[in-house]
Amino acid sequence: MGSNVEIVPITSQKHDPAWKHCQMFKNGDKVHLQCLYCSKVFKGGGIHRIKEHLAGQKGNASTCLRVPAEVKTAMQQSLDGVVVKKKKKQKIEEEIASVNRVDSVPEGFAGNCQNVNETSSTALVGGTLGNEGEGKKRRISGSSAIPIATAGVDYCTALVEKRVDGGDGVQIAIARFLYDIGAPLSAVNSDHFQPMVDAIASGGPNVVPPSYHDIRGWILKGSVEEVKSDVNKQMETLERTGCSVLVDQRNTSDGRTLLSFLVSCPERVVFVKSVDASDTVNSPDRLYELLKQVVEEVGVQHILQVITGVEDRYVIAGKKLSETFPTLYWSPCAAHCIDLILNDFAKLEWINGIIEKARSITRFVYNHTEVVNMVRRYTFGIDILQRGLTPSATNFVTLKQLVDLKDTLQGMVTSYEWIDCPFSKQPGGLEILDRVSDQSFWSSCTRIVRLTQPLLRVLRIICDRKRPPMGYVYAGMYRVKEEIKKEILKREDYVVYWNIIDQWWEGKWNVPLRAAGFYLNPKFFYSIKGNIHGDIQSGLFDCIERLVPEVDVQAQIITERNSYKNASSDFGRRVAVRTRETMLPDEWWATYGGSCPNLTRLAIRILNQACSSIGYKQDDIPIERVHDTKNGLEHQRLSDLVFYQYNSRLRDIMTKKEEQDTLDPLSYENVRFLEDWVNSKDAFIEESMKSDWAAIDPPHGNKSMLGGHSEDYINELETVFDDAEIFSGAKEGMEETIEENVAR
Repeated sequence: MGSNVEIVPITSQKHDPAWKHCQMFKNGDKVHLQCLYCSKVFKGGGIHRIKEHLAGQKGNASTCLRVPAEVKTAMQQSLDGVVVKKKKKQKIEEEIASVNRVDSVPEGFAGNCQNVNETSSTALVGGTLGNEGEGKKRRISGSSAIPIATAGVDYCTALVEKRVDGGDGVQIAIARFLYDIGAPLSAVNSDHFQPMVDAIASGGPNVVPPSYHDIRGWILKGSVEEVKSDVNKQMETLERTGCSVLVDQRNTSDGRTLLSFLVSCPERVVFVKSVDASDTVNSPDRLYELLKQVVEEVGVQHILQVITGVEDRYVIAGKKLSETFPTLYWSPCAAHCIDLILNDFAKLEWINGIIEKARSITRFVYNHTEVVNMVRRYTFGIDILQRGLTPSATNFVTLKQLVDLKDTLQGMVTSYEWIDCPFSKQPGGLEILDRVSDQSFWSSCTRIVRLTQPLLRVLRIICDRKRPPMGYVYAGMYRVKEEIKKEILKREDYVVYWNIIDQWWEGKWNVPLRAAGFYLNPKFFYSIKGNIHGDIQSGLFDCIERLVPEVDVQAQIITERNSYKNASSDFGRRVAVRTRETMLPDEWWATYGGSCPNLTRLAIRILNQACSSIGYKQDDIPIERVHDTKNGLEHQRLSDLVFYQYNSRLRDIMTKKEEQDTLDPLSYENVRFLEDWVNSKDAFIEESMKSDWAAIDPPHGNKSMLGGHSEDYINELETVFDDAEIFSGAKEGMEETIEENVAR
């Protein structure tokens, strides 16, 4: 297309479903349509030709090779609907005339329609329906029907229309089932949902569903045994790789505190058990006893660290635990630490002010149907709101998304469509115009994004479910400080942010495992010119003394370290040098560390450890039911059910692709994490109540709401570590500056 092409907004008056999957352009006096998936441009034929293109229907358009399957199906159904439209009215009349035939209604609604027919039979036909054995069809007399009968006929008519359109009866039956049992609607995103549908379909019309006793009996027993077998296989690998015990705290609505204990294995994380710790969690001594019990159950010889929150009670209990078991560490959850850093960043006056201004945009947008739809049309279905891995991360992930959509939003608020929109004249709409047009606002947003993106990248690395982060987190935090320093330049300014980082990262506790992970990652170790910093080397020595109790083995590791340091033996092979940055560090050691077996074993165990328990929370599993049940048999059954649910979810997490399904930030599952960005202000609560949720266009561009791929971030980590100030720490550097100023 030429440079004189301009985007033409697609208005809400265009009702054909194909409009949601194309973009309209104006090239001079001609209007062109472009497919959103393959970018093919159509210079004629209108929306019908686009629909044929998306549906893969041969004739006037080529087939789109990138269209999602669900979109292709929808376009095919839409085209089929044009063909059957003329026959629909006649078909509906025939179905209504034989309304006493239950099989004319989609399965899942039969009972509802039958009830309407039975209770309103007199009203439907102005008297009697006649004997069923007569096989006579009676038409409904509009003059003799009372309102309730009319409602019943309209209800059944709508269902028949759905059936005639094809296939919707199945979807409606499934949806009604979920509505009826009160299940979260996100249940359809389960990895087990489609296999269930396929199994039912393969069973044919005579499929026999399981009974209540089947589900809580032999099926549950078999499922639990299957998961236990899988968990046992994972635990068998701990002798070689070691493990981390993860402690996850959940606070219930009734004030209880439940603790879940998980074990991070190389292949996946497994759930061990849950405990009602309401009477324990506030006492460091009782908490210590509970942690001690779990360590003994898992096996102290396998555990390198126990990861908990950073509250004082956990710090006290954790340090006491490491004194009792001198071969393991207590470690704070790294993701929780990053969240606290970001939270303190957000408390800085200038950052907090910009966040509030940004929220004024999203609060108005996401409380008005017409405005939400307009934004999604201009952004091709991508939302401003993004959910982060932690509450504080959500603020900065959303702020980055807002910056990424800056040009699109500016184009929207200067369009005729926005000017004609009644909401643009309201106070909230005028405020959006002011914000989006304010260059100083965007400059501040961009600066905040540059300051926080390094932390968000480290958070993504820490929470990676497929690549152990221990070998990367130390380097990641070095890069955080480095990029903040480059962005701000003046020491008195960037030290403010450095001090916040030091307070929550290394200020209150020392974590030698992270320094040792840096030392043992060949990607970083061999990139350092000259002597490696003392803190990093001390971290390795600390791990050798604590994690290897045998003194003679410690001495052998110190000797073998020289081979690694000097890149001698197999460490110096050309293939080993080439793969320092491409292989996973633990695999690199397993491949080239044969001449140093003791150091290699220690390296593999350290490099396979987790840094966080965030990412494995399963708050929707009703663990509290286990602790509410006083009957011993039912308590055992519910414990097994939770064991299966938790471990099945964790297994699915590890096998699931990083790219998520399309997610809706306004859904209940997400809106509770985004409440500060979407909750109505009093100024327009009344206005938002007039909006219609059913008219909101669904999002289709939010493929990943948790950030980018950690592998990309790891590859972006540079291998130059030459800033002594970063290694020394902000406070030490600040003291030197003060001394210099005094001397002058």
